[in-house]
Amino acid sequence: MSPKDESLERIQQMREKAQQLKEAAERTNNPEEKKRLQEKARKLQSQSEQESGMGSGDIYPTL
Repeated sequence: MSPKDESLERIQQMREKAQQLKEAAERTNNPEEKKRLQEKARKLQSQSEQESGMGSGDIYPTL
């Protein structure tokens, strides 16, 4: 597997994990846990977007 393929796979895994965290946040009744899961999902999504942008040659990370 090429480094680019590995990067794309890692980005996809991060996005899937972020989606799982969002779904877990929706299911929980604990407000603190919900906030923690949502924040973790947001950070993971942001990280995947930055890595995706860098992989496509975009030198400016998304904000």
